Amino acid sequence: MKLRLKITLAFLMFAGGAFAQIPALERVEPAFWWVGFKNPKVQLIVHGEKIAGSAVSLSYPGVKLTAIHKVENSNYLFLDLTISTATRPGKFPITFKKAGEKALVYTYELKARNSSPQWAQGVTSKDLIYLLMPDRFANGDPSNDVVPGMLETGLHRDSMYSRHGGDIQGLINHLGYLKDLGVTTIWMTPEIENDEPHASYHGYAVTDYYKIDPRYGTNQLFKTYVNKTHAIGLKVIKDLVHNHIGTESWLIKDMPMKSWVHQWPKYTNSNFRDAAVMDPHGAAADKKQMLDGWFDRRMADVNQSNPYVQNYLTQNHIWWVEYAGIDGFRLDTYPYNDPVYMADWAKKIKAEFPRLSIFGETLVWSVANQAYFTQGNTVNRGFDTQLPGITDAQIKDAITEALNGKEGWTDGVNRLYNIVAQDFMYQDATRNTIFLDNHDMSRFYSNVNEDFTKFKSGMAMLLTMRGVPQMYYGDEILMKGYSNPDGLVREDFSGGWAGDKKDKFTASGRDKKENEAFDYVRTLANYRKNTTALQTGKLMQYIPRNGIYTYFRYDAQKTVMISYNGNEEEKALDTGYFNERTTGFKGGVNIITHEKLADVKQLIIPAKTAIIIELTK
Repeated sequence: MKLRLKITLAFLMFAGGAFAQIPALERVEPAFWWVGFKNPKVQLIVHGEKIAGSAVSLSYPGVKLTAIHKVENSNYLFLDLTISTATRPGKFPITFKKAGEKALVYTYELKARNSSPQWAQGVTSKDLIYLLMPDRFANGDPSNDVVPGMLETGLHRDSMYSRHGGDIQGLINHLGYLKDLGVTTIWMTPEIENDEPHASYHGYAVTDYYKIDPRYGTNQLFKTYVNKTHAIGLKVIKDLVHNHIGTESWLIKDMPMKSWVHQWPKYTNSNFRDAAVMDPHGAAADKKQMLDGWFDRRMADVNQSNPYVQNYLTQNHIWWVEYAGIDGFRLDTYPYNDPVYMADWAKKIKAEFPRLSIFGETLVWSVANQAYFTQGNTVNRGFDTQLPGITDAQIKDAITEALNGKEGWTDGVNRLYNIVAQDFMYQDATRNTIFLDNHDMSRFYSNVNEDFTKFKSGMAMLLTMRGVPQMYYGDEILMKGYSNPDGLVREDFSGGWAGDKKDKFTASGRDKKENEAFDYVRTLANYRKNTTALQTGKLMQYIPRNGIYTYFRYDAQKTVMISYNGNEEEKALDTGYFNERTTGFKGGVNIITHEKLADVKQLIIPAKTAIIIELTK
């Protein structure tokens, strides 16, 4: 995740006790919890004016107040509760009493856990992820476009930095469109509150961890959204930001302690060099700046070595899964996080939700750099990261090179072959999320110079390659733009707003080429959804020959052959070389055109074209 903001801010210093008008008991987080977790402990953060001067008591069968922690800021208490396995769901009072003052009482609730098979069901290589920015997808509730009291109140669809009004209801209104397209999983950029004064639409500067941004909807609406997606067979990924926090957050304006975020003598950016984390010859100062430097002046770098911070973040993420039933987490800016904490975090999340899927954003420069962060790789680490998968930018770059480059020993189609050949570095490469573009990158259609043949070939490889494929909203209708700046790849989906001249959610609103692109993606995505060989089947690839790259996806049910001609002219492909995979098959079916091929001994492949053949006996 990257931003280009021109806002400046004096470096944040500790503000403990400086806000005299805080209500006596402002908040308790998590506001409620559940019985039946593997970990019987929960730590409550209590915020209120001089609350540290209170005596605390509670009484409920099976619940013990095991510790009361006072910290630097007297406006905070941290309460450790232990919940026995025999504890029943119910409500009980927590009392805060200062000498000579009336007691404050907070009614705490312990709920029963959800046992639905659709709760936290996981996202796997069987799925197709659709990434969208909620502010730019569809506006289903104009009444929340501007929320009084929030720092950014403007709504300007003609500005790439302003909010445009998209929301969760808008997404709910178009679930049918995504289902028809062949999508199985939806990933929104963070829908959590970002009460920042500028460019708050992007979502990566959280100001309230437990609250959906009111310009997107409510916590209840988010839960409704997850339920509706599950009801039609779709899944939900939630985007998490461990590394940084918006400087307008209540936790920053009145920090519990100086060490809640990383402090520097003067403002210090991260050096953004992931190699500093893994370099056996690296300087400690470089590694510290990489991990502890701030991502942006509006994004304070969270100190994940602080045990209070650790508890707060981990519990918040457990809370969202149990509250809403989400199926997976995408972890923003993964290499910038404290690695020991992230391993512990993953263990605790997996313990409570064994099926939940997790993948980390690793926009780095080599397969080795990516693999370093995945579980099972303990070289130069001394511990296991417990991270199942990553965002596989190497596959993205290799597909783009195969489409645009000229054949060479390591160029053109050979780049893709060589990248896939390095899958031995991963414990399981099929858990990696593969993609062609996202909200921080130039759009795929622009990257192939708006060449429609290349567009189709790239989509063919994305949806047949190993891993969990992810599309970016609008790719299916040829949305374009270069990320200079990022706002140019974050345009509105036409038809998502009342009054839009064209509704590209419908065939009648799309032009001929957009419909051809949509139909191509839909045909391929729905074929993939019904073909286990492309989901969980094995992959066998062959060294490219004469500029043609061929690989197979296969299982006991089907064998699918994918061949891409990276040349600038039509080529004939003799398939006898592939008899290790083709023996026993005589013909095939082109899964896009549905053309039946009586003989696949030789195939004619047009320039820059990928063909997908289901082999038949």
